[in-house]
Amino acid sequence: MSTTRPIKGNGSTGAPPRRGMSRQLFSRRSWLRRAVRRLIMVSFLLIAGVFGGFLWFADSVASLKPPEGVKADAIVVLTGGYQRIDQAMGLLRDGAGKRLLISGAHPSTTPAQIRKMTQTPSDLFSCCVDIGYDALDTTGNANEIARWIHDNGFTVVLVVTNNYHIPRSLHELRRVDAVTQFIPYPVVNSDLTRKAWFADPDVLRTMMSEYVKVVVANARDWIGIERPSGLRTGDKV
Repeated sequence: MSTTRPIKGNGSTGAPPRRGMSRQLFSRRSWLRRAVRRLIMVSFLLIAGVFGGFLWFADSVASLKPPEGVKADAIVVLTGGYQRIDQAMGLLRDGAGKRLLISGAHPSTTPAQIRKMTQTPSDLFSCCVDIGYDALDTTGNANEIARWIHDNGFTVVLVVTNNYHIPRSLHELRRVDAVTQFIPYPVVNSDLTRKAWFADPDVLRTMMSEYVKVVVANARDWIGIERPSGLRTGDKV
């Protein structure tokens, strides 16, 4: 009775199929390793770009200063703090503009309250101050301001808001009104060039939040995404 013996190989020890496939996938020249390297490089460049952009934004904001002896047809102030409105009223009293628009006021805020808060003479307030209640955000401010500018025929306008808010405000205004000359008048709460603002959590949080909003606003325009009007009525210019 014959017995069948197992046939011996030629001495080679071939790797199992799965192990061989894994070695091919993770070899130095494999497409997977090339893709991972490219992904890491793109991520690094993206992070570096975002960080570099933030440093540029922070430096430009910190270096903003109110112009001296400036004159314009009118003044607009974007609500968001007492100092903004007070500064705008001071410019109106000094004759920096003939008329003032307070954009984005809360519906419950009355003209008498604003006049009392800013201690503005009643004759100046009644003749030369308009209050806009329609804007809900910065985009709404831009639409409300542009409508007011066109209704009054102004061509040179002072824009009063906090220094960190200036870049996005000008971006939105110039997006809806490319004809009017907008002159930024930053309200500086503290001299960012002389303090370590990056060590202050509140200031750092505000700067980063505003930078992200600026990036998003530019990305929307670059991609061509339609945005809401930012107005209570929903009507644009």
